[in-house]
Amino acid sequence: MFTFKQFAIEQDRCAMKIGTDGVLLGAWAPIDNHPFSILDIGTGTGIIALMLAQRSAAQQIDALEIDEAAYEQATDNFENSPWNDRLFCFHAGLDEFIEEPEEEYDLIVSNPPFYYEDYKTENESRDLARFQDAMPFEQLLEAADLLLSEHGIFTVIIPFKEEENFIALANEFELYPLKITRVKGTPTTEIKRSLLAFSRNETTDLPIDELVIETARHVYTQEYIGLTKDFYLKM
Repeated sequence: MFTFKQFAIEQDRCAMKIGTDGVLLGAWAPIDNHPFSILDIGTGTGIIALMLAQRSAAQQIDALEIDEAAYEQATDNFENSPWNDRLFCFHAGLDEFIEEPEEEYDLIVSNPPFYYEDYKTENESRDLARFQDAMPFEQLLEAADLLLSEHGIFTVIIPFKEEENFIALANEFELYPLKITRVKGTPTTEIKRSLLAFSRNETTDLPIDELVIETARHVYTQEYIGLTKDFYLKM
């Protein structure tokens, strides 16, 4: 069990364990538009949805999970949380979920499964297939365009090397960057992740900043502590 300040998460049945990416997105996702409804696409353990339940007053927080074991675990994690009346998990794939959209959401978040460069097998075509099996960015953006309310915000965390491509794709769906934070493990390492927020309105003054997680092993920066202190027990 992984225990946070206001909730706990069981993750033994989930392939995607709690990691820094999910916590970053859950803490960083803008809620300045006071979302009434939130959708977490590919919820896994439910970590991001739970963090947003803690951070916001949203009355409807829906999550989507295709993997049956993860879906069951996320549902349990929701039910055991202080916000179980606001959280609901659907067991479905994204393509199935958007066939008959019934809702619009003021905030859509996703930590999409992506291909890790350090995961290589002897079989190149299989590696490529695994990359294609990860949630295609086009599908994610199509869903965001379909499900996002007029003044809604769509946020993701993706590998930094995909940032330019993702922004160009989002532009095709008339979703425009609202805020960008690039994440580095330490001050001397290269940028690894991009936190991206999009809206339906183009902005002329796009805020772009950088977040460094630690200065040495387990020595966290003030910025990272400031972002996550409401969640981690030891922050």
